[in-house]
Parts: sequence; structure tokens; C-alpha cells
Amino acid sequence: MALYSDQYHTFKDCLARRMIMLSGPPDNGDASELDDFSTYLSLEIWSSLPQALRDASYEARDALPDIEELQLDNVPAAFNDTLTAYGLCADWDDSNEFLRRVLQVYLQEVCAPPPVWSATRTQECELCERSVPLTYHHLIPRSTHAKVLKKQWHPKSMLNSVAWLCR
Repeated sequence: MALYSDQYHTFKDCLARRMIMLSGPPDNGDASELDDFSTYLSLEIWSSLPQALRDASYEARDALPDIEELQLDNVPAAFNDTLTAYGLCADWDDSNEFLRRVLQVYLQEVCAPPPVWSATRTQECELCERSVPLTYHHLIPRSTHAKVLKKQWHPKSMLNSVAWLCR
């Protein structure tokens, strides 16, 4: 599954949460069945989504289509049929609405602004996991910020990312 992006994994998680919301947690408490089912459904639908949705991010949020107006003509029949067969949706229109709700939550998550890095403080060193006095270290050295932006190595929102480390 390493071939898939962080966006795909976020989409899969949003899909699984929506399924749990509609049907409740698995009876036997075995999450692997839910994971297998959500993986199957997410793989069915992922490649049919517009590229802009698959590449959604905070930086690209202005170029995203409106989910309410999104045409879902390319949704694979297997996706709609499976949701209907398992009783998660009443019909194809209901499964398209199910997908719209999943996409709304997905876009909220992947397009959320990055955290204020100073607020990411931890209680333990991120390398050795000891609870000792910590300092933050820029992952992208401040002396190279101008070059990083010019060469577009990282988005501007990542410049102040830090790791909380012990001395």
C-alpha cells in the first residue's frame, strides 16, 4: 500500500468512519474485516475521482471542485452495488450521496491548514522518547528558507516545521 499517497489513506479512513457511522462498529470487534472492506471500496473509487481531488492539499484548496456540484458519472458500478448490497445505502442515488459526504470530510482533513509548529510541542524527545527538557529544531534550516522557496523544494507552509529534541 506504500504506492498510495497520504491523501488516499485519509480518504480510506474517512470512508471507514462513514461506514461505522451508518452501520456501527463490527459486532465481533474485529477491525481487520472493516479495514479489508474499506480498502476494497476505496480502491474501487479512488482512481475514478478527479485528479484535483486526489491531489487535494492546503496549498491546492482553491482549485478544488465544489463537491455538491461534482458529477459522479464515473463512479464504478461495483462501488454503488456493494454499498447497496451491504445495506449501507438504499440505491445508487443514496450511494452517490454517501460518497459526497465522505469527500466533504476528506477535503476538510486534507485541506486543513498546517499546525502552528510551536503548538506541536511534545513531552518527550521525538528521537529517544525520554522526558527531558526539549528544544525545537527546524527541519528546514532557517538559513535556507529563501533558497527552498525559490527552488520550490517545499511549500511555504512547511518552512517552520520543527522537531522537539533533547540536547
